[in-house]
Amino acid sequence: MRMGTQSRFGGKLPCVQFLATAALGVVFLILSSSQAANALPAFARKYGLRCSACHESWPMLNYFGQKFKDNGYQLMNDRDAPIWQNASYWPITLRITPFWSRESVNKVAVDNTATGEAKMTTTGFNLGGLDILTGGTLEKNITFLLVPSSDENGAFHFESANVRFDNLFHSPWLNVKMGKFELDSFISEKRSLTLSASGGGYQLFHFIPVGDGNIFGQVGDNQLGAEWMGHSYNDRTRLSAAVFSSTDGSPDVPYGQNSYTAFFAGSQAFGAGKLGVQRIGGYAMFGVAPTTYLTSDGVPIPGSGIGNKSFSRIGFEGLFYLGPKLDVQVFTQHGSDNAWFGACYGDIISGTCDPANNNTNGATLPTGTRNPTWNGAFVETHYVWNPQFTIFQRSEWVRMSQQAIPGTPSNLGDIDNYVFGYRYNPFMTSRAGFAFHNEYSWIRQRGTSPVTGTDLSTNSVMLGFDFDF
Repeated sequence: MRMGTQSRFGGKLPCVQFLATAALGVVFLILSSSQAANALPAFARKYGLRCSACHESWPMLNYFGQKFKDNGYQLMNDRDAPIWQNASYWPITLRITPFWSRESVNKVAVDNTATGEAKMTTTGFNLGGLDILTGGTLEKNITFLLVPSSDENGAFHFESANVRFDNLFHSPWLNVKMGKFELDSFISEKRSLTLSASGGGYQLFHFIPVGDGNIFGQVGDNQLGAEWMGHSYNDRTRLSAAVFSSTDGSPDVPYGQNSYTAFFAGSQAFGAGKLGVQRIGGYAMFGVAPTTYLTSDGVPIPGSGIGNKSFSRIGFEGLFYLGPKLDVQVFTQHGSDNAWFGACYGDIISGTCDPANNNTNGATLPTGTRNPTWNGAFVETHYVWNPQFTIFQRSEWVRMSQQAIPGTPSNLGDIDNYVFGYRYNPFMTSRAGFAFHNEYSWIRQRGTSPVTGTDLSTNSVMLGFDFDF
């Protein structure tokens, strides 16, 4: 987990409370005039479905939306094949988020203070990155997803790029995908309702212990590989297995050419009467990645990695409906890295560790070095007043159970993260969608301030417009 810094010192801003209160008031005033909402543009223009058919609250999927996705973005009728589509249909959605935010971090390294640290706060208007989403059928049961995505400065990469062969031999249990794709968890970070700097991502999906060199075990990052996925006809039972290069989704194999990771997931849905369809499942990731690299003038050569060491991530996930309007998502993780990763070997590109950490020349681990291990969980709730107005919160915790280096404080790197907000869609048509999004988030990581090694915390207030067309 990396915590950002801001560009201006500051104190409390009384206008923040006023703005948030006024915005919330506006939302409730217009609830009475809300109109029926339709589906996301890319697939709504093809099938003419309402948004509530696939989305509990855009972009979060409901049971039918998950089934539609599992079928390869097909309804399994004669409208799936491109030959039956209107020639003017273009399966593309553009999404971007302009917003105002207040960002604050309690400790950054500065000159001319007694501790070498100070609080920084900044406010201002900003933009999120741009997602260009296109997907659907190339032919009946041959489907694709392509998502070029940029950061706020326009630097593009491919978030997703894959082709899937669906229903091989007329069986929903035989679906094969190759390319870059999101790992198969029915709790999807890509469809999360949270967007703020301190709460937009799931910490467990990206957790790396302090001083650890393993960037390859991040469940939340899209990966390059192949996946088999199968499900029952009613989508109640789901199973998948994927194998991918241990590169954290980076192309051109920049680490090792013979290191791979496997990811397995399964879930079962069941009816609970008036409460609706509940789903429980589990996942397991087992992989190896290099800690040894050939060097040129002492600098590790990308792509030359060998000396593979192991890591694992296993956990439980659940989606529980407690009534027609309230649902709870639960996600847990037990993670473990090899001691070499714990001693900051492995990554040579992103700057996580010193590139000089290379066991090519018979390096030895510090005495007593162990496999770092941790446990974590989050609970996220959504109160869906209607498909247009949703209140959400998430509470997340990560706790180290064993540090790699003996003598390291037992709680170094522990995380607490809390998020609260609401999202209102005044309209959603087959051409465009718009959401008024307000959110507050706070996160603390133990012992990671840059100078004193005390606790580091940040908080975000976000008021934004999330729209697509």
